[in-house]
Amino acid sequence: MGTNDLASHPVAKVQDVIGAFRPTRLFKAPAGTSYTSIDFDDSGEFLLLSRTDATIQLFNTWAGAHAKELKSQKYGSALARFTHHSTSIIYASTTVDDGIRYLSMHDNSFIRYFRGHTDRVTSLSMSPSDDKFLSASLDNTVKIWDCRSSNAQGSLNFESAWLTAFDPSASVIAIASPLAQTVSLYDMRNYDKLPFATWDLLATERRLQQSHGQTPGAGWTGMEFSNNGKFLLLATNGPGHYILDAFSGDLLHYAHRPNGSDPSHYAPGDDLPSAPAGSNGSSGNITPTYIQSSACFSPDGRYVVGGNGTQTGLLVWDAMGQATTKGGEEGSITAPMTDLPGPRHAKVVAYNPRHNLLASADRDVVMWLPDPDMI
Repeated sequence: MGTNDLASHPVAKVQDVIGAFRPTRLFKAPAGTSYTSIDFDDSGEFLLLSRTDATIQLFNTWAGAHAKELKSQKYGSALARFTHHSTSIIYASTTVDDGIRYLSMHDNSFIRYFRGHTDRVTSLSMSPSDDKFLSASLDNTVKIWDCRSSNAQGSLNFESAWLTAFDPSASVIAIASPLAQTVSLYDMRNYDKLPFATWDLLATERRLQQSHGQTPGAGWTGMEFSNNGKFLLLATNGPGHYILDAFSGDLLHYAHRPNGSDPSHYAPGDDLPSAPAGSNGSSGNITPTYIQSSACFSPDGRYVVGGNGTQTGLLVWDAMGQATTKGGEEGSITAPMTDLPGPRHAKVVAYNPRHNLLASADRDVVMWLPDPDMI
């Protein structure tokens, strides 16, 4: 496909193209590095990824080209996220301190620092409606920030509160505690009050451990509400992902990966390997870190796309489809509705919010477009 083929099916229904995605661009990275987070800007034009060599990589998806490399050799980089301004991003430090940095990519200058966490930041979530964002950390706190102020707007204490997410209305925040095996929902206007709902996944995980080898209380890599507000996705590095009812917390689908888990994809709480000897922030420094966004929803909220375990390519699950096994001791086990063949493993995955374009990455970055011959 050519570089301008993105315009071919920009508004086609997702259900008409979801099985037709094929790799169209591959961008190789330096040996020994890997990508750990992925994010599109609001317009869908730009793609942002953190890499383990303390760099942040920017791609122009409309041109199908690499746009810029941003270096953060002194502080390291992880969880890079766009704000609502495509030229400004936030990201977490992995060395020196545990701060969050607000960067202007236009002139590569820091706008603001957000300090307060005392251990590695494990999640960054931008509000869909304004400049507020959430951060979670291994220090067992979740903090609420506003990009316009260096001071946290609020802070909550938890046990292993390592993942966060806003619902599409920005009125509800979800906080996941893997070790406690719970997801708690808070009213954003009254976040300092008790959660209005807490979902306990202990029994579910124990059943799935017996039937599919899902490790309870471990391996949760990301959390995301669907844009239609119906579902909450808990992505894992194990043999499947949880698709929960966003209102009741019931398990609707255990999105099973037939090719199993990939333990090399580190989730918050996993023991990270030591940094290579001599790592000191110099060029080529490799800093092991946690991944985020190992699976994602399509913009219509119907499909979940994620990596294929130990195999290359991507898998797609239908969140509105019939579970392979419904009820009983196993819960709702859902097999992939299709697999998308590709040349590389996928550690992190994102679906463009405006166009039918997928991006995935592990060692290299792959862009995917629907093959017009298959539509």
